[in-house]
Amino acid sequence: MNKLFFRFLVLLMSLSLIGIILVQVYWFNTSFKNNDDQFGYHVTQVIDNVADKIEKQEAYNFYAKYNSYKDSTGKLPKKEDLSEIYYVQKDLKTNKTIVYSNSIISEDYDITADLFNKKFSSERFKSLSAKRVTEVYNNNNIDKPGVQQNLVPNEITKKSGNLDVLDNAQFEIFFKDIASAMPLEERVSMETLQRLIKKELEVYGVDTKFEFAIFSNGIETKIKSNGFHFDREATYSVPILADNEGNEKYRLSITFPHKKRFLLSELVSITILSIVFTLIILIAYTSALNQLIRQRQISEIKTDFINNMTHEFKTPIATINLALDAIKNPKIIEDKEKVFRYLQMIRDENKRMHAQVENVLRISKLEKKELDIEKGSSNVEDVIYDAIEHVNLILQDRGGVIRNHFEAVRTTVLINEVHFTNVIVNILENAIKYSPEEPQIDIYTENIKDMILIKVKDQGLGMSKVAQKRVFEKFYREHTGDLHNVKGHGLGLAYVKRIVEDHNGQVYVESEKGKGSTFIIKLPLIN
Repeated sequence: MNKLFFRFLVLLMSLSLIGIILVQVYWFNTSFKNNDDQFGYHVTQVIDNVADKIEKQEAYNFYAKYNSYKDSTGKLPKKEDLSEIYYVQKDLKTNKTIVYSNSIISEDYDITADLFNKKFSSERFKSLSAKRVTEVYNNNNIDKPGVQQNLVPNEITKKSGNLDVLDNAQFEIFFKDIASAMPLEERVSMETLQRLIKKELEVYGVDTKFEFAIFSNGIETKIKSNGFHFDREATYSVPILADNEGNEKYRLSITFPHKKRFLLSELVSITILSIVFTLIILIAYTSALNQLIRQRQISEIKTDFINNMTHEFKTPIATINLALDAIKNPKIIEDKEKVFRYLQMIRDENKRMHAQVENVLRISKLEKKELDIEKGSSNVEDVIYDAIEHVNLILQDRGGVIRNHFEAVRTTVLINEVHFTNVIVNILENAIKYSPEEPQIDIYTENIKDMILIKVKDQGLGMSKVAQKRVFEKFYREHTGDLHNVKGHGLGLAYVKRIVEDHNGQVYVESEKGKGSTFIIKLPLIN
């Protein structure tokens, strides 16, 4: 995968993920707005119903008081005909005359507004009723002068009843005029208002805390709950108790302190699912991207490893071939000293290739957990001396020196001597390889509580902060300009870390570019 395509793929995946998140945010905002609109519609219906019920209850109370008073007086009402209508129809075939009459009568029970409020003592309330009569005459003498007085109808039908529409209209005007002059506290009680609001909210499924108040010409009245506070976003109002002229003196307002919490609670389940799925996608995306980057890095490191391994094997093989060709020369084969020198060269190069192969095999066995590590009680300083002997020839060849500073009092640890010797050897070889001048190496030991610290300090090239974090990774090598200027393939320190951790220890490095490195191993002591 080339770099351009990889970057394009990462950009495409990132844009897709951002798009998914933006869609989720848009959906949430839209759902919240829809819930808010629906909430507002339901609350408006609630307060409309409450206002209507308050007005009807007030009218009912007045009407009940009026009927109670009317029944208790025991007086016959005074009647007055307001209008009388006659209609006459003649049928020549049947020789019949039909006379219709309809009278509207006002019944005065002598009930004044004084029953409700002394300010209206001049007002009177009258009930209206209708009287309908149908008369049938079987001859035509009804039109003759002087005869009408003596005529008796052959059939007569009488009907009477209240004029509900007119009666109700007159009563509504009557009681509204009275009520509009009464104090609000006498018209509406807080308990009744709160009960009605709560009941209506339950009908519409609005289960959240509410506060209410009635305003008179924009000013709060005493009819309000203790926690009422006007909030433009959460307060809803409707007119209430309008007078006969339609003037809206009072307004009923309801506010919901926890409105947003209530609206969010209706979205909480689907929102949590949405967030969980988005997080899963985000984690999967991050993981996939990290794996892609790591695979690219591993691919580059493996390519580097193969190049280094090829280079390191090519040189010994070429050296061995040259040595063999030289030995076959008749002049050389007679010179035993030169033959032994060439044979030693072949042995050394062969040993070097064998060591590289052993490193690869060790790492492979460690990863498969097939490496047999049997531990025993050992003096760690003796193991360090053995490791120094293993690198002594290389060190002498470079003209270097190793200085010991063994200050630990307790040195007995539980280790596998062979593997731990290899650990120290690998660290010392690194110190020699990465020292551009003659290697100057110091080894320290000291006790800290129940631990022993082994420090291997060199004065070599040092390493960057990034390299310090990754130096114990398999195949990792820090580039130093020339890919093959320092031989190796990033397996030695990976092996070191695995062995030390298998001994319940820790290994880490402290370094500064250009000022050398210090490898520190911490192992538990045997009590």
